[in-house]
Amino acid sequence: MNNSLVSAGSALLAQLARSIQRHPKRLTAAIAALMLSAGGGAFAVASLGPDPAELPVRTLTQTVPSLVEGSTLADLTDLNDFSLYRTDYTRASDTAESLLQRLGIADPGASAFLRSNELARQHLFSRNGRLVSAEASNDHQLRKLTVRWIQDETSQNFERLVLERDANGKFSATVSSAPLTTSTRLAGGTIHSSLFAATDAAGLPDAVAVQIADIFEEVNFHRLHKGDRFSVIYETLEADGEFLRSGRVLAAEFQNRDKLYQAMWFQEAGKRGSYYAMDGSSLRRAYLNSPVEFSRVSSGFAMRMHPIHNTWRKHLGTDFAAATGTKVRTVGDGVVEFAGWQNGFGNVVFIKHSNSSHVTVYAHLSRIDVKKGQPVEQGQSIGAVGATGWATGPHLHFEFRVNGVHQDPQTVIAKSEANEISAKVRQQFKQHAEFMHMQLASAEQIRQASAQ
Repeated sequence: MNNSLVSAGSALLAQLARSIQRHPKRLTAAIAALMLSAGGGAFAVASLGPDPAELPVRTLTQTVPSLVEGSTLADLTDLNDFSLYRTDYTRASDTAESLLQRLGIADPGASAFLRSNELARQHLFSRNGRLVSAEASNDHQLRKLTVRWIQDETSQNFERLVLERDANGKFSATVSSAPLTTSTRLAGGTIHSSLFAATDAAGLPDAVAVQIADIFEEVNFHRLHKGDRFSVIYETLEADGEFLRSGRVLAAEFQNRDKLYQAMWFQEAGKRGSYYAMDGSSLRRAYLNSPVEFSRVSSGFAMRMHPIHNTWRKHLGTDFAAATGTKVRTVGDGVVEFAGWQNGFGNVVFIKHSNSSHVTVYAHLSRIDVKKGQPVEQGQSIGAVGATGWATGPHLHFEFRVNGVHQDPQTVIAKSEANEISAKVRQQFKQHAEFMHMQLASAEQIRQASAQ
């Protein structure tokens, strides 16, 4: 009997050992449950069902038909035919390939047409600063190229060159004119280093900065202070809704340390327009201080050693040092009396002013932009600085003659009279000044918001 008990016990132990080896997780759960119930009366149940890890696994593979078989990516989008638009400005060094590449177009056919078309060669290439807009397909083929520009500063129209591809893939070119649209913009800025840096940061054209400096002649724009500020209202000239260039400054204010300067444009019927302070006092004199923007005087109206003849001679004008190509402007209203070449002057322009006894001379120009008999307004470009004639380097030689006699330009300009408004338009001026004052306040709010 003892042998039977031993045999039964051995068989039970062997079966238990096999169960432990085959189901270790069940044993762990049972022991944990026993310990929990013994330790604190908590109750837990361990599953004694089959271990999922030991269940048989079957892999099923089924082929699903493609919903896009035979289709391209373009076929799967609603934008399979769309246009790309880009705008830039022409450069004097542009070729057909470089211009199209800058516009994001890869189209050999368009390049060949631009090179061969007479209108494109005449109005597009070797032209700097013309607005060019391109429309291209989604595969970067040119559909339409439009070039817009203003022929001269006094023009009220703009020119438009259109190159377009038809349904058959052939290009055509046309040139037309259309009226410019005038709009008004408000802006403001804070001086951190210079006026031009501040206007650039505010997104203003350089022409607006130049006008601000001309309007506020009392401000020394070479020595501004950090924290000085300005607000401005100016015209923009647009073509087909696209900005081409800035126009006249209509009102401006400049805070120079603790002094505030304000000005606005006002034109009395039948008279020449001018800039005035808000109280009606004129800010515009008959002549500008300088025919070259932001330049320095390199030689005044005095005796000097002539740089070419090496003899002491009286210098009958004022020389302004500036780089070749710098714009030269007339200091006052008048009519071009002469424009061409004259011996030592090289390229030179003579202007007879509204005061018929006054003539100004602009010499050594690299180019001339006006013709004899053409009327010009104060500040209008008449050419560019150069070194033609008897000149050792690029500069502008400027003379002022009164009844044919040379006078010191700075003396004549300083004595020039202001353009006053008449008493009959005082009320009209006052109402316009109030409106411009509100506009300048809005421009100042824009400046403050952009600074935050």
